[in-house]
Amino acid sequence: MALHIIIDGYNLIRRSSVLSRLDRMDMQAGRESLIEKLGRYKKLRHHNITVVFDGGNAPVFSCRRDHIKGIHIEFSPENQTADSIIKKMVDSEREKAVVVTSDRDIVDFSTARGAAVIGSDEFEEKLDMTLLMDVKGMDIETEDHKGWTPTTKKKGPNKRLPKKKRRSRIKIKKL
Repeated sequence: MALHIIIDGYNLIRRSSVLSRLDRMDMQAGRESLIEKLGRYKKLRHHNITVVFDGGNAPVFSCRRDHIKGIHIEFSPENQTADSIIKKMVDSEREKAVVVTSDRDIVDFSTARGAAVIGSDEFEEKLDMTLLMDVKGMDIETEDHKGWTPTTKKKGPNKRLPKKKRRSRIKIKKL
């Protein structure tokens, strides 16, 4: 199953120490830096990535939808917020979606629809770690992805996570 990562753009930028500094100097520089990072990440992981920004802050001559370095970029119309666009996308993608945001409203909506949710801070750590491992020439695949390790240790039902949380954990490990 191919993952579709849906990112609340300004939420991720403003929660990041590096990107928020660029954003305060020039909003366009913050967006471009995020797209650059995501473009390098997409080359390594090949997930579908969509970044949604609020349209009130869109560049003057930009179109509402764009495709840069394999990343789908979408600005919400003037009468809508990025949150409502993200909710529509999650509603159509459901289990295929991994939503990157720290906005409580979107988190609650996404988990109710079966999408996996990862906080902006945690996703940025995974993003930076993946890019760093690529630069250092390390194998990106971790032990988690190498398959089942035989063991005699038993887990009882009291230690097992609910099915919805297990599925969400598996999707987030693929990031």
